[in-house]
Amino acid sequence: MPNFRENLAENMRARRGALTQKAFARKVGVDQASVNRIELGEQNVTIDTLQTICDRLKCTAGDLLDN
Repeated sequence: MPNFRENLAENMRARRGALTQKAFARKVGVDQASVNRIELGEQNVTIDTLQTICDRLKCTAGDLLDN
């Protein structure tokens, strides 16, 4: 069974690239601590937040949640 939280964490870190967590957080409209917790796989993400992350990274939810 896929672990969506771990996949999201890994894929978000990879797609964020050189952009800092703080800069990415501003872009997404969440605080930097939330981005950090998401990337550590410690925080649940709402569908709205996931959609915003996908919009900013120009990808689909499947791109972030798939292994």
